[in-house]
Amino acid sequence: MMHERCILCGRDRLRQMRGYGRHKLVRCRDCRLVFMQQIPTEEELNTFYARYSYSQDPWISPITIRRYHELLDRFEPYRKLNRILDVGCGAGSFLKVAKERGWEVVGTEYSPAAVVLCKQKGIQMFQGPLSAAKAADASFDVITSFEVIEHIHSPHEDLDEIVRMLRPGGLHYCTTPNFNALARYWLRGDYNVIGYPEHLSYYTPDTLNKAMEMHGLRKKSCWSDGISLTRIRRSKPGKEKQPKIGSKEAPDEKLRELTESKPLWQLAKRAANATFRLTGTGYAIKGLWEKPE
Repeated sequence: MMHERCILCGRDRLRQMRGYGRHKLVRCRDCRLVFMQQIPTEEELNTFYARYSYSQDPWISPITIRRYHELLDRFEPYRKLNRILDVGCGAGSFLKVAKERGWEVVGTEYSPAAVVLCKQKGIQMFQGPLSAAKAADASFDVITSFEVIEHIHSPHEDLDEIVRMLRPGGLHYCTTPNFNALARYWLRGDYNVIGYPEHLSYYTPDTLNKAMEMHGLRKKSCWSDGISLTRIRRSKPGKEKQPKIGSKEAPDEKLRELTESKPLWQLAKRAANATFRLTGTGYAIKGLWEKPE
């Protein structure tokens, strides 16, 4: 099956993206969202996501743990019900840190193995789509979504649920790869981020904010920053020999270690991220949106 209308604005003014034919990418002429026109079957999705292994707790960088604490510091002013939900929480690394800081934590995941792993960490879990959580209205202070929205071809369903479950004055934090990233302009159709049926929708800061605003969420901040050397290397010939994204051996981790420990590298990182934010061409989009009181 194929989408005949935009998955964001619902209009039928879709244009095939030149140079991305094998991916069946289209861009909406009205809202400018890019997405896969082909709709994956349940069988395709189940076959693909069966590759995700949760047989054991994955390695998590100490730098990532620090970033989690910094993010949770930003969430503190919203801590009234003391409840946080992470959509598509994977092995539960973020929620584990939140739980250690006293939050009541809830997660959702498709993988039965991931659900078991998270429950072992004391995380309340729901298996399946966000709607499977069946949480009460206005029952969370904060709802997070790390690298999830690009995996779905019906964003309105999840955003409806997020707004319903978020209390008035609560916060939604969302991250996703940036389609306007410099690496995508360079690598085009070979860019590792683009791939069916894993990533089905491709956002820019403007289109992500548009999606949130359509559901009544008010932007607090939205930006793009960073670069992924690992993604770039895994986009080129010989990618099967390259370290996996998120692994201890990945080039991204080596770069992060440098920028954390060397003052000159820290200055270079700040300068690069300032440019990425100004031009909207960083690797990842990160944003905070509030539900009006």
